[in-house]
Formats: sequence, C-alpha cells, structure tokens
Amino acid sequence: MSLSSAISRFGDYYDRNGFRATLSRFLLEARRALFFDRMVIFYCDLRPEALPQVNLPECLKVERYRDEKDVGPQDLHAITSFWNPNLAQRRLDERFRLGASLWLIKFEEQLAGYGWTLRGRTVEPHYFPLAKHDVQFLDFHVFPKYRGRAMDWFLMTYILHELAVEGCARAFGEAAEWNQPSLASFGMTPFCRLGIAKKIAVHGNIIVWSRIRDESVARKANRGARISFMKRHFPPESS
Repeated sequence: MSLSSAISRFGDYYDRNGFRATLSRFLLEARRALFFDRMVIFYCDLRPEALPQVNLPECLKVERYRDEKDVGPQDLHAITSFWNPNLAQRRLDERFRLGASLWLIKFEEQLAGYGWTLRGRTVEPHYFPLAKHDVQFLDFHVFPKYRGRAMDWFLMTYILHELAVEGCARAFGEAAEWNQPSLASFGMTPFCRLGIAKKIAVHGNIIVWSRIRDESVARKANRGARISFMKRHFPPESS
C-alpha cells in the first residue's frame, strides 16, 4: 500500500473513531508491519472432479460482475462505504480496469460478502509470475452481520468450480500471517498452503520464502468445523 493510501485510510479512521482508537490502530498496524509482515500463500488445482460439490441453499445466491455499471447502486454503496469511500472506489475502478471479476454472495437478497478474481496477471507485483490460465483471488470480505455462517466457504468454493469449468488451471490466494480469520477461511476451502513469503523492497522486490509445517491435522479440524456448521444451519432436505 502506498504512503498516500495509508494516510488516507488513517484519516478516514480518525474521522469515524477519534484519536484514541486511531492511535491504537496505528500502533497495531506498525507492530504487524515490523514483526508479522509475512504472507501465507495458498493454491488450488482447478480440476472439477477434485473439488467438493457446492449446493447453495435457497437463501444464498452468488453473482458475478465484470463491469461496474452492472452492479446495483445499493451493493456498490455497501462495498465502498464501510471503510475509506474514496480509496475503496479507486480500488474498485482499478480492479475492473485490469479485467477482474467481482463476485457477490447474498443472503436472502442482501449483500453478505464479496471477493475478486483476476486471471493471468496480478494487481501488484506478486511472489511469482502467474501463467495465462492461473487466477488470483484477492480482497475477500464478509460483512460482520454475516460472519460465522460459512459465507467464505460457499463463495470461494463456488468460484473455484466456475473457474474450473472455464478452463482455468490453478488459483492462488494469500493472507497475512497474523490474520487468523482469513487463514481459517482458506483452511476450510479446497485451497492448500504453498508456503510463507515476504517482500523486501530493495531495488525492486526481493522475495524470501519460508518452509511450513505439515498442517494436515489443522486442515482436518477446520474441515470438520465447517461440516458441523453446515449440518446445524443448513440441514439436508428430507426426501
């Protein structure tokens, strides 16, 4: 993130939350930048037969948009107004200009979350080049009201299926090492951990990779939690 964008974000946060909350946020962000600046990289092979089936409950719907003018004004407002509206709008314009797709997930016709995919390229210099049929997952978000309802799993897994049908080969995503909710969301999806990396800006980006431990036990726990949630909140229809 550029310095001007960071200043704009903190300025907007100050207007919404005041000095004390902004100072606390600044110190937290500084601590993360200094000591927890590594990213966990995820990947998924897009073979339809290897992906879990996605049967959306009647209360859920996923929509895909490739042009801002096709997105409803209420949904656009929800996406751009929950943090810095000007910066969010610039980011939205940039994504569409690069050819990205915006995916919305709705619960009973109300926007519950969204995410972006970009094929064959990345928004910023990445940890490695993407091939023509690779896809980047980025900026996924579930609104607070709908968290804890497996929205990330439904949305990501649905998108993976759609991309596989389109002939895409691999999907890649990333989450900050400190961001436990995002890591847990990826852990419940078909994504697997590829590694942990950090960028060092010295005459361009230097990428430093770290090895990761075998996380099969954690993945099984996450998958079990997701299955348990699904059974509680979306029981199978009786025949």
